[in-house]
Amino acid sequence: MEEPTERRLSDIEAVEIRPASQGEAKAALSVLKDAAKGRDAIARLLASNAPFKDFLVAALALSPFLRDTLGSHPAILEALLTEDLPSFLRRRVDAARAAWQGERVGAAVTDAEIMSRLRRARREIALAIALADLSGLFDGREATRWLSDFADAAVSAVIDHLLLSAQESGKFLLKDPAAPSAGSGVVVLGMGKLGASELNYSSDIDLVIFYEPQSAIIVQPDEASETFARLLRRLVRVLQERTGDGYVFRTDLRLRPDPGSTPLAISVEAAMLYYEGRGQNWERAAFIKARPVAGDLEAGERFLKELTPFVFRKYLDYAAIADIHSIKRQIHAHKGHGEIAVKGHNVKLGRGGIREIEFFVQTQQLIAGGRMAALRLRGTEAMLRALAEAGWIDRTAADELIEAYWFLRRVEHRIQMVHDEQTHLLPETEAELKRIACMLGFADTAAFATRFSNVLRTVERRYAQLFEQEAKLSSDTGNLVFTGQQDDPDTLKTLKTLGFERPSDIARIIRTWHYGRYRATQSVEARERLTELTPELLRVFGESRRADEALLRFDKFISGLPAGIQLFSLLGNNPGLLSLIVNIMSSSPRLADIIAAKPHVFDGMLDPGLLAELPTRDYLAPRIASFVAGARDYEEVLDRLRIIAAEQRFLIGIRLLTGSISGLQAGRAFTDLADLIIAAALDAVLEEIRAVHGHLPGGRVAIVGMGKLGSHELTAGSDVDLILLYDYDDEMPESDGGKPLDPTRYYTRITQRLIAALSAPTAEGILYDVDMRLRPSGNKGPVATRISAFAKYQRQEAWTWEHLALTRARCICGDANLIDEAEAIFAEVLSQKRDVGKIRKDVEEMRELIDREKPPNSIWDLKLIPGGLVDIEFITQYLALIAPKRGMAPSPAGSHTMEALKTLGAALMDANDLDAAVEALTLFTEISQIVRLCIDGEFDPEEAPAGLIDLVCQAGDYPDLKHLEADIRRLSKGVRGIFHSVIAGS
Repeated sequence: MEEPTERRLSDIEAVEIRPASQGEAKAALSVLKDAAKGRDAIARLLASNAPFKDFLVAALALSPFLRDTLGSHPAILEALLTEDLPSFLRRRVDAARAAWQGERVGAAVTDAEIMSRLRRARREIALAIALADLSGLFDGREATRWLSDFADAAVSAVIDHLLLSAQESGKFLLKDPAAPSAGSGVVVLGMGKLGASELNYSSDIDLVIFYEPQSAIIVQPDEASETFARLLRRLVRVLQERTGDGYVFRTDLRLRPDPGSTPLAISVEAAMLYYEGRGQNWERAAFIKARPVAGDLEAGERFLKELTPFVFRKYLDYAAIADIHSIKRQIHAHKGHGEIAVKGHNVKLGRGGIREIEFFVQTQQLIAGGRMAALRLRGTEAMLRALAEAGWIDRTAADELIEAYWFLRRVEHRIQMVHDEQTHLLPETEAELKRIACMLGFADTAAFATRFSNVLRTVERRYAQLFEQEAKLSSDTGNLVFTGQQDDPDTLKTLKTLGFERPSDIARIIRTWHYGRYRATQSVEARERLTELTPELLRVFGESRRADEALLRFDKFISGLPAGIQLFSLLGNNPGLLSLIVNIMSSSPRLADIIAAKPHVFDGMLDPGLLAELPTRDYLAPRIASFVAGARDYEEVLDRLRIIAAEQRFLIGIRLLTGSISGLQAGRAFTDLADLIIAAALDAVLEEIRAVHGHLPGGRVAIVGMGKLGSHELTAGSDVDLILLYDYDDEMPESDGGKPLDPTRYYTRITQRLIAALSAPTAEGILYDVDMRLRPSGNKGPVATRISAFAKYQRQEAWTWEHLALTRARCICGDANLIDEAEAIFAEVLSQKRDVGKIRKDVEEMRELIDREKPPNSIWDLKLIPGGLVDIEFITQYLALIAPKRGMAPSPAGSHTMEALKTLGAALMDANDLDAAVEALTLFTEISQIVRLCIDGEFDPEEAPAGLIDLVCQAGDYPDLKHLEADIRRLSKGVRGIFHSVIAGS
């Protein structure tokens, strides 16, 4: 791309963006006024009426990250006012590329020096590109190219620095210390968006690094692997570690061959042997964009040339089609039905998102790139144009997808510019969504939402058409004959080809359907619809691993249906719904069992808006209230609560299963549902008690949620930890009903009734298992606790572990005044300045006790593994207890662990440790939510449904279990170290 000259930010003539709030605009103007002190160019700008002034105020108002950067480093703006933009950026990129050079040739600088140089360059480039992008001086193509150029320069500089350092330590003997990478045999490949020169604004970078032993730079060849591994660990630290100057790039090395069992650095020969013998489908797709970005560029090109037959196969055959479908499952963002959500939508992985456009391109490259070298380009836009030139797609499709791609990349960049975060999620609140709309130049969120939704639908439509066309490539299904009593031999072959391991059993099941042996298939119309549906049904089920098990679960579902014609008609006309059912049957025995036992829960899946609606408290409350409203008596109220709770739990699970909500969002939704159900159950219990025993004058009740209920982190299978608090007028000895009770018995009876209402099994199941062991004195204490006794106990008698538990306490329903009193007690107790040494000792002893008495079953026991969820919770709760001693307020009781960790950690933890703990908590939460949704008991990869394994990998966007397990080990090891350092360091 040619670089236009003399483009200055100060020359912009129109301002397309505007502040989202006047308060932030004032803050931005204040930052600019401070920046102008002693800087004539900025002062002149502020005194002018230039459009750039208004633009700058708007940009800084919209992005706290840009505002903070400019406020701390106003000299960057001063330089931008005096230099043309391409020259400014080229000088910084060149400076980054030269950051490894010392004062004399062949002398290495320190790690600290190159880290500082690169971080300064990154800061200046990030501010300049953001302003250029927001102003419209750069389009997405130019912004992503400059970001990628800087990444190339930074990685190259660090590689040269590390090679030179290794020579100084006697490990390497370089051919030319003035050009350390030249002839070194070190292959550094940029993958994904870096490889395609399409890097995100706040992107991480994916690197794969190999070395050529025959390059002769290695002094001790038998130590090559360990020597390079040490260098790569330094590479990651130099680029990724947060310092006072920030960071350069988060760096990911997980795309190397088999990361769970190979060292960080392997030789070119070992890599080739792996790809030729055991290379996976996702690796073929990944290497389409691979590009030498640093190190020995000639060696990198040689490696990619040798790898071409692996990536681009010569012939198109059924195996290639199977590969394509396999990749579709591995890089899967489920396409549901109905409207597309805007708030909370994942611009990258969600329906109609960037990943679908990339996959649209890569799929066709895998099919045709072996025969057509012109279809081996890296860039997304270039490839779409090439596909159109080759006649592989029409020009209208190419133009639509190119326009959609760059629009979505603009949205992605603005999401990331707000706080310099590697996120792809649109905000869930109206205020924050307005910020993004303003950054894109839209008049309001409605205008943005309309354009965004249209773009997603365009992408989704083109993506769906692609797979319709590819289905035609794979030949006719073959014989599918299920008449008579005997198996048709050709039908068994077809079933085997489709992916079923026990074709005779599958044929028998389908004959059962066709013979009308279930209520759902007794009508002629239902059987006709099912017969029409069967080929597609078998094809889609056959694509799932362990297809036989999935189809058996579907058979169990059909056997329980009262009627089938509506369902079969829907499935025949709605491929998205069929895919959703297959997804459930192949990945989630738990949800499949729910559907089979209670087919009515399936009704909610027919709502076209299901996947577009976030299951917030405001969404759930009216549905629960209206469903319960018509109940005639206490038992019917409880049964209706059980029905609506089961249905909504199931539908929250469906949203999680399909990726329309994240694990963190699911935890909040499951908790909001529990809050509303418990509140409704309490109301019913109080009404029932009062009908028999009357009122207790002055009596008040409040329910406190503890544990994961308190912190909004329930899963599909969670029990609920409750404490019932009460108070009454001391002058009233008993209730005023026909069967009066004294206060203690009165509230004990309420508590017992509530426990029974929630946990007693009926024909409609149970609402929740209830645990009340977190009440004062545990199982030895009364089931209901008076507020004064609770306060006294927490102030004078509670153990450290009980105060740790109190950090997650949250009043969920009851009398408003009593709730206020309880929350005041929580705040008072948690604000105490404690003996930090005692808290530390108690926490260490508690964790050691858990390690001894509840050892983890495997690496997948994410709660109990060293460095797992328990450690993160201990870290967060420990910080909450010591916060007052450190001069800060603890997070409010009942805060989400993630929110509390970020708030407390920002003040009381090392920034890198906090980042690592947040990363671990996010991943462990996502996996735990999926596992708890899909199965009862622990996750065992050897026994888990194949679809669940795919879902677990998708929860963290991993290509396979080996990569995921390697990261779990890395993160848990890091968290355990953080646990010890936080406790000991306090």
